[in-house]
Order: sequence, then structure tokens, then C-alpha cells
Amino acid sequence: MPSASFPRRSARTQGFTLGAPRTFTATGDGTSVLFLRSATGTDRSNALWALDTATGQERLLADPAALQAGDEVSAEEQARRERLRERATGITGYATDRAGRLAVFTLSGRLFTVDVATGATRELPARHPVADPRPDPDGRRIAYLSGGQLRLVEADGSGDRALVEPDGPDITWGAAEFIAAEEMDRHRGYWWAPDGSALLVARVDESPVQHWYLGDPADPARRPTAVRYPAAGTANADVSLAVVRLDGSRVDVDWDRGNHPYLVTAHWSEHGRPLIAVQTRDQRTQLVLDVDPGSGVTSEVHRDTDPHWVEIKPGWPAWTPDGRLVRISAADGAYRLVVGDQPWTSAPLQVRGIIDIGDDILVSASAEDPTQVHLYRVTATGVEQVTREPGVHTGTRGGDVLVVASTTLDEPRTRVRVHRGEKEIAEIANNAETHGMDLNIQLLRLGERDLRSALLLPSGHRQGDGPLPVLLDPYGGPHAQRVLSRQLGYLTSQWFADQGFAVLVTDGRGMAGRGPDWDRAIAGDLAGPPLQDQVDALHAAAERHPELDLRRVAIRGWSFGGYLAALAVLRRPDVFHAAIVGAGVVDWRLYDTHYTERYLGDPNTAPQVYEANSLLSDAAQLRRPMLVVHGTVDDNVVLAHALRLSSALTAAARPHTFLPLPGVSHMPTDETTSENLLLLQVDFLRRALADPEIA
Repeated sequence: MPSASFPRRSARTQGFTLGAPRTFTATGDGTSVLFLRSATGTDRSNALWALDTATGQERLLADPAALQAGDEVSAEEQARRERLRERATGITGYATDRAGRLAVFTLSGRLFTVDVATGATRELPARHPVADPRPDPDGRRIAYLSGGQLRLVEADGSGDRALVEPDGPDITWGAAEFIAAEEMDRHRGYWWAPDGSALLVARVDESPVQHWYLGDPADPARRPTAVRYPAAGTANADVSLAVVRLDGSRVDVDWDRGNHPYLVTAHWSEHGRPLIAVQTRDQRTQLVLDVDPGSGVTSEVHRDTDPHWVEIKPGWPAWTPDGRLVRISAADGAYRLVVGDQPWTSAPLQVRGIIDIGDDILVSASAEDPTQVHLYRVTATGVEQVTREPGVHTGTRGGDVLVVASTTLDEPRTRVRVHRGEKEIAEIANNAETHGMDLNIQLLRLGERDLRSALLLPSGHRQGDGPLPVLLDPYGGPHAQRVLSRQLGYLTSQWFADQGFAVLVTDGRGMAGRGPDWDRAIAGDLAGPPLQDQVDALHAAAERHPELDLRRVAIRGWSFGGYLAALAVLRRPDVFHAAIVGAGVVDWRLYDTHYTERYLGDPNTAPQVYEANSLLSDAAQLRRPMLVVHGTVDDNVVLAHALRLSSALTAAARPHTFLPLPGVSHMPTDETTSENLLLLQVDFLRRALADPEIA
């Protein structure tokens, strides 16, 4: 039998990520590294594994198949997975005590524990469904969420009880609200005290948030789901905090929630009082507050202000072991690591996040080349680059053990290596399938802004070969960086190239890795700079590569990339001749508060900004082929975006193609849908660019 096509293999392997190890924890005593991994490159079910750092041997700790727990997913768990863009099954997350002796996880809403040393796994009698279980630092008891409650059970399974219960129908304790999980990268809502005597717990009241009703048109018998969606300019959930003790008594945390309603993150370690970061609604001011656990009184430790917004970076605020505040500050052209009042890094280093704080501070950062992400050890006296191989490196550290996951342009799969001190002691096996493609990638700097771009040509392409139609394949918006020095991320683009296209991927202004000024170049304008950067990159690439046929240029994108694709053919039909608009934002009034207001402000006070960034007023200008693709149950960029765009195009008598994906949310996960969606896009592009009228 012939081998499966790339679209089929990519769908079956979830982009060749299944079977790769992930979610690492180096235990406190350095004897083990825990991680998740599925058995093969087509197996979606993750198991929990441990690597013995003394021998380099791997042990299977918990196998979902052996536990016979199935994979029943509650509505709350499904929402959590959507926020995390989680497509796997089985054990999708776990937590450990401080020493890493006890690990806890859920399967089908049931609570399981595993003794890391012995591998003994047991199910605890907890209230169903269980979400986000976390043991206390000493592993004596486990907190978890269920039905809006924060509950507690002893590690031996006794004493299950509600620690704090909702005091209203729209109130939950201990969970991250939609905005926190979707836009702030905060996926939790409670934090243990370092001595296990209490917890810092978020109370979320969603009653101020408007209801939206999301139904699936493909299933008319199914009742629409009522969700609380905080669209730009409307009310957010009311989020507060309390210190809750093990007897259920609690002390409310007091801060000016009227002026600083966003709870960005929290940190509670043995090195100081609890820390919280809170933002104003316009995100131009962020406070770091310490909390008195006994009284709930807060004190300002630090204040950041910015004329546009304060960027959220992972890992801060936190304390050093000697009690100094660690933070990341945008100053002097760089995101800088600051300890106490002293900056420990400066340009050109752009700190992306704090990984671990000990005698030194381990950070993730980029230097002159934003396509590379490296690990650095930082002290008051200097900066040491830990990873050297060109590529993208992430890390986890516990004690003297460092786990480094590396993806590069030379390797088809991620390599995960374990170090103790300066010595590599093990490599964790990767079961992912190799893609088997012949990648033809050139990383470029284009135009006067040195736009970072990747040009992918057909695998067998030779200089002087005939002209190629061009496909731009960007994300193009904030944060989701595409142009990186690694193979993963370019596979679908290479497949499109092998269908006979020159594929150009460009990260424009607003994209991560190039510093605060670059990020803020899109303030108030999500349309102009991102679109202009795509145009400039295209023309600059064509100057270097005359085989790019500028008479046949298409653009495809998903999410913000879908918005950008529609924008391109509506506003620059002189450049772009066809567009595939996947799950694109159409009217920013229909997108969420924290993301949209960060860039465009409040639609109640700046409606003209929203009008200028909307696609609806441009619909009548369409004169190029457009394929609109959208999942019918998308709870992030809701189906209303695509429907309103189609309605506006129809009202203007502008032909277009609309492809709904029944039962699909923001990211297709079904194998058949994922495969055929790629094939349908190629068919659309070939037909659209073959039209002699497009020039």
C-alpha cells in the first residue's frame, strides 16, 4: 500500500507532536524527572513517566489504559483544554508536592495519586468531577476543584470535604476565569502556603458578564450552551482573593479592585509574604502587592506604568531566597530582568520569561536574533548563555538538575536532554514520528525593518526554475511567533510549497522577541502595521527571488491570521489575489476584553478605532476570491464573526465561499476534518490563482 499523504499523517500525529515527551518536573531532590508522553506517534493518550537521573532509566508511573478510567471530559475540563489548546487525551496535566514524591492527576474527572518512588497508583474517593488537583508542599493532603467548590482530601483518601463553597449561582472558588486563562496565561486560581497551613484562593463572580448562547447549527436537537463571554467594552467577571485556612476560615485580601480589577498572577513561597500582580482595566498600570496572610492587608511593592500597556511575562513577580523582588521591566529598548532595584540584563537581550530562581536566575530570552530562544543563567555580575545550538530551547530546573527541550532546523524532532551541573546525564526518548519531508527553508531579513521571514520553496526547486505562485502563510498578530529556527512549525507550509507554491511566513510588528517598542508599534492599529509588513516582506522577497510571481499571490491564516488574510484582499487587492480566512476575527467588538482593549482601547470611548479595524465596512470592496472557514462551536472566535462577514459580503453582492466545520471549536482535532481541510485549501488556491482575471 502507498504511504499515507502528509495531510493524513499530520492529522493523525497532531502535527508530529504525539509521542513527544512534555510537561517536565525535576523533583526537589534531583533523583527523578517526571514527564508526560504517549506510547507512539499516533497515540493521543498521555501516560506519566519518571526518569531516574542516576541510571538514565525511564519508568512508567501511570498508564491511563491500565487504570481503565476512560476519557470522559466534563464541560469544565473541555473549556480548560480549549484555553490550553490541548488536543491530547489521557493524563493532560499533573502536579507534585515540593519534593516530587507525590504526583496527582485526573482521568475522566476522577482523582489519582502516584508514589513516585514506588509507582504505586491509587484512586482517591473525591467528589466527581475533579479538576486541577494540587498537593500541599509536604504531600499530606490534596486540594482540588469540583462544582465551584475548593475541596480538600487527605493523601490517604480520608476526610474529603469542601473547604470553601460558592455563595451564589455564578460564583466559583479556585478556578481561573476565561480572561485569565485565555489572555493572561494564568490557568489556576489557588496557591498553597509554603507550610501547607492555608491557601490563597481566587473567588470569581461571573454574574456581571453577559450571556452568549452558542449552539451547533449541525445539531438542532441540542440546546444552545449559555456561556459568559466578556466582549470588548462589556463587564468582566469580578475577581477577588481570600486566604483560606484548613478549617475553612478565611480572610479577604484587600486591594483597590475598582481601579485594578485584573488579577494577573500570584506567588507564595517560603522567601516572603504572598505576592499578587494586579492591573488596571486599560492595562497601563500594574501593581505588585504583598499580602499579609493574617489580615488580608496589601502593601505596594512595585508599580509599572506604560503609555500603551504593561506586558505580562511568565515567572514574575517572585522573591529571591534572600527576599528581593524579581520582575521583568520594559526599559531602554529591552525586556530586562530586575532584582530588587537593579537591572541584571540589558539590550540586546530580550527576556521572555523567568524559569527558576535560586542562587542564580534561569531565564528564557532572545538576543540579536529573535528566531532563536535560549536559556541564560543570570546573576548580579553577569549573564551566561546555557544553550548554544541554534534553535528554540525551553527548560525546567529543580535543584541541580536542568531539563532542556530543544528544537532546531537540523532535527526533525524535539530532543530532551537532562543535565546535572555542566554534565549531560540522560536523554528522554521521543516517540514522535518523523515527518520525512525534504524541507527547503530560508530564513530571511527583509525590508527596511529587517522583517523576520521564512521562505519555503518546493523541495526539488532549483534556481532558475519557472515562476511560482506565492502563498503568504502568517499569523501576523501579537505573541504567536511563527518565524523560529526550528523545523516544527514549517511542515504544513512546506507541504503547501510542495504543491507548487512559494510560501512566505513573516512576523511583523507586534510579534514577540524584538522588544517593547516593536511590540507597541501596533497600539491602536491592528490592521495597518501588520498588513503593511506582509506587503513589504513580499516585495522584498520577490526582489531577491524573481521566481516569486507577484501576479499570483494568495494569503491564508487562522485566528488573527484569518483576520489578516481577509484584510489583505479587502484593502490591498492590488497585491493579494485570493484569501483563506480561517476562524478570523471580523469585528473586534465581538472579541474579549483583555486582549482587544490592550491594543484598541475601550469601544465605548473610542468607537472610531474599532470601526477602522473592522472588516465589515470593507466587505463591499471584495473583488478577489475568498474562502471563509469557521468551526460552528468555536467559543474563542465565535461563529458570529464568519456569519457577519458572509452577511456583509452577501449584502454587497460580493461572491465568496463559506465552509463551516460542524462540531469544531477554535482548533480542528478530528483527523478526517484536519486532513481534508488542507486538501480543500489547495484546491481553492489552485482554482483562484488560475483565473486569468486576477491580474
